[in-house]
Amino acid sequence: MNIKTFKGKTEDEAMELAKKELGEHVVKMASRKVEPKGFFGKLFGQPVWEVTAAVDEPDVYERTIPRKPVQQTPEVRYMPSGNRPKEQELLFEESKDEKGANAIEQKLDNLKKLFEEQIREQSQGKASEEIKEKQEDSAKELPDKNIAFLRLIFRQLLDNEVEEQYANQIITEIESSLKKETDVSKILANIYQKIVLKLGQTKTLEVVNGKTKYIFFIGPTGVGQTTTSAKLAYSLMEQKKAKVALLAADTYRIAAVDQLRTYAEIMNIPLYVIYSETELEEYKEELNKYDVVLVDTAGRSHRNKEQRDDIERLIHAVAATARETYLVLSAKTKYRDLVKITEAYSEIAEYRLIFTKLDETGTIGNIFNIKMLTGAPLSYATNGQNVPDDISRMDPQNIA
Repeated sequence: MNIKTFKGKTEDEAMELAKKELGEHVVKMASRKVEPKGFFGKLFGQPVWEVTAAVDEPDVYERTIPRKPVQQTPEVRYMPSGNRPKEQELLFEESKDEKGANAIEQKLDNLKKLFEEQIREQSQGKASEEIKEKQEDSAKELPDKNIAFLRLIFRQLLDNEVEEQYANQIITEIESSLKKETDVSKILANIYQKIVLKLGQTKTLEVVNGKTKYIFFIGPTGVGQTTTSAKLAYSLMEQKKAKVALLAADTYRIAAVDQLRTYAEIMNIPLYVIYSETELEEYKEELNKYDVVLVDTAGRSHRNKEQRDDIERLIHAVAATARETYLVLSAKTKYRDLVKITEAYSEIAEYRLIFTKLDETGTIGNIFNIKMLTGAPLSYATNGQNVPDDISRMDPQNIA
């Protein structure tokens, strides 16, 4: 499958460019409208449409993927992860260079190369009698090439630190729906679509004029709540033209209040400092003149119930219809710890997910893991410390 991204003044124009390069049989996989950035871009620039299109290339697969005898096909399910490959980079929604625009195509090329290497490795080893029996059963259902490719995708998921139970779930669902002569390009497309569907629709901040919305940022220490709240404050001001106020509830760290005060002065927006839910009640009448109030809570240990209770009281001081809660997590955190953190904060309130520090890790499987574990909607991702940049809406297609 050949996948590329095309840009045009309109969606139709972008599709025409896709047809011109890839042919009339091209299929549109995704499209989005991209607004110009920066002061001059917004003043003089025009929005453009990005269309991700694909076309099957079965001849390429026939040339590059050697066939192997059925009895040497590998088992698909419950395979050891093996050695980790080189780091995989996350594709952000707003790619800034040509490499980002063609990243999906590049990943496909990488998969094909890995597939060839895997086939060569298989040809050098001998399967045990037990594995042979399982392989013969699988071979009755699917061609040897399909089984090998599913195995490669399984390993790729594990190498990106997707939990084995979720990787097995994806492979099982795809395997049960495949026809005997399914082309490997269609298998890859099915896997891609399955992951996108499981990641679900991204939910981000929405501004409702005339109705104050309180946005609470919660999470463990050191994940970047304060910086994230400042980034979103600027984004809401510039893109949504919203009236924004910052509220610092992280009074346990003086540096956190000073940091937020600096951001507030630069953006010329008000900052309120509170020490308890009682003080929040006192400020409500004054805060009601703003569209959005971003509340930076103290980063707390998920193991300390007393500290979690403080945050819960603060959040519930605002009516459920007037608040949104965002759990901020670091992409660097181990999955086992993320499980405990998400379970602890689930006792406080329903939340959406923000992942920070994606620039500091080479694997993003935990985004998929936590989405599957909690069912909470994905929201934003940050990939650096620059304010107001280095933040974007998480895009399930790019993650997949």
